[in-house]
Amino acid sequence: MSDEVQPGHVRVRLDLSYDGTEFSGWAKQAAGRRTVQGEIEDALRTVTRSATTYELTVAGRTDAGVHARGQVAHVDLPREVWDEHHGKLLKRLAGRLSRDVRVWALREAPSGFNARFSAVWRRYAYRVTDNPGGVDPLLRNHVLWHDWPLDVDAMNEAARALLGEHDFAAYCKRREGATTIRTLQELSLVRGDDGIITATVRADAFCHNMVRSLIGALLFVGDGHRGAEWPGKVLAAAVRDSAVHVVRPHGLTLEEVGYPADELLAARNREARNRRTLPGAPGGGCC
Repeated sequence: MSDEVQPGHVRVRLDLSYDGTEFSGWAKQAAGRRTVQGEIEDALRTVTRSATTYELTVAGRTDAGVHARGQVAHVDLPREVWDEHHGKLLKRLAGRLSRDVRVWALREAPSGFNARFSAVWRRYAYRVTDNPGGVDPLLRNHVLWHDWPLDVDAMNEAARALLGEHDFAAYCKRREGATTIRTLQELSLVRGDDGIITATVRADAFCHNMVRSLIGALLFVGDGHRGAEWPGKVLAAAVRDSAVHVVRPHGLTLEEVGYPADELLAARNREARNRRTLPGAPGGGCC
């Protein structure tokens, strides 16, 4: 599949962040719901005085209530629009956008760059506290309260069985025609001095509800309702388990997206578009 920029256009990379509390997710929706994509596209159209809405492609679509600190997107702009506006575009967007979404950087993307398909990993953080008194009111939109004491060591033990390339069907909401095979590169939890437990989750990509389902399973281990071996058994079954709860979205933040060196962007772009199967499966391949 070709992803070449159309003649007379330039691909622009945007680095951005947002508080997802008041958004109905990243992707534009009908019925006038407020979304991150819609907000930025509207602002971009306004500040460039364009009749056209230039559509954004994002590294990872986030659900309603999920936050982002290190989100990446791209947009293809006519060369004349970019040349005229790029020097003042960042400041003008800051003046137009609502305070819960910010674009931090705008720059011409290298050849072969695609915010979604060129990414080699996405890193999320999920924050939870088991403080008997609840969540600091100043953090209530970013930290989940779990009202049972949590054993972080047990959660980390359970997490180790989930690392690597697997079919995560048991932890994903299936979508027609989409694979649930992913490579989970990191899943670790640390309790900070403030008592907040931060789970770091990094993978080449995530299927729908995957992070929140993984955290839901680990919380059941941490509070003693399940043994440390349980999340691994759920994974091996490869079917949704009703005991795995999808935790609330507000504790989740997309922290960072990783890309290869510029000369490898196009190859990664092509590789990521291939439908993946596990080694040894019918029609199996490496990707």
